[in-house]
Amino acid sequence: MDLSYGEVKAAADRIAGHVRPVSVAPEDRGFLGGEVWLALEYMQHTGSFKARGAQNFILAHQENGTLPDAGVTIASGGNAGLACAWAAQQRGVHATVFLPTTAPKVKVDRLVGYGADVRLVGTEYADALAASHAYAAESGALLSHAYDHPLIAAGAGTLMDEIHRALPDLDTVVVAVGGGGLFAGIATVAQHHGVRVIAVEPANCRALNAAIEADDIVDVPVDSIAADSLGARRATRLALHAAQNYDVRSILVPDDTITTARHTLWNHRRIAVEHGAATAYAALLSPTYTPTPTEKTCVILCGANTNPTDLTK
Repeated sequence: MDLSYGEVKAAADRIAGHVRPVSVAPEDRGFLGGEVWLALEYMQHTGSFKARGAQNFILAHQENGTLPDAGVTIASGGNAGLACAWAAQQRGVHATVFLPTTAPKVKVDRLVGYGADVRLVGTEYADALAASHAYAAESGALLSHAYDHPLIAAGAGTLMDEIHRALPDLDTVVVAVGGGGLFAGIATVAQHHGVRVIAVEPANCRALNAAIEADDIVDVPVDSIAADSLGARRATRLALHAAQNYDVRSILVPDDTITTARHTLWNHRRIAVEHGAATAYAALLSPTYTPTPTEKTCVILCGANTNPTDLTK
């Protein structure tokens, strides 16, 4: 199962004018090797890259006449739900969003602000996912997914095309991985343009890394400070296919490095991102990946739905 570059290009045409083009900025910290850039996708609508896939999913179903009167439903750790609720509101569609009870209050409050019917179930994403499936079967609502759908992954992949247009001589892109929707989209486009991918996961949320190791999809424990956005128990088939067939390196970073990365971005750039987004930047602070002196690297800062009060302590 793979995602094609053509699907990403179709998504780009579909969502043009509905999402914000990404901005890139040079990272001038002296300790970093090579030439490093930051993709500021946390400035996207709803505060994360998820807006791209959500718009693509809803617009495609509206175009095809497959969006039911009951609207759309999704399970999410927060960001995908926000994006789905926002995209649904933009298109006049009802959205029912299931979240684990551990979801940050800042995300729950914003969901309510987008007019979503918010339902808190269980303590993990998997619990909310099961509840969304049951609700879709009962209500007839269209079931979306936080990451495991070609339309969602294709929408996410549009980000990489924009990065490549801004940095056409890019060598490497660094991206955080949860279930693998963003990664699959990024890796598909990166392969098309001859760009290497560094796939970064928390050491205790390693769904893709474990799948690569096992050569199959496997369930993993979820225990990380970044679990609210990267806490998938398993990676997608799309993600595993990309990791096995494209120029991809999978690395793990510990929670303390993720925390340091998040504070580093705040202290030196006044960028307040969530721990999931800081996971990508954490790769640069770990011994597992160091850009070479001639390497041009872009780190994707993918989300900012966080409570920033702890950054000033």
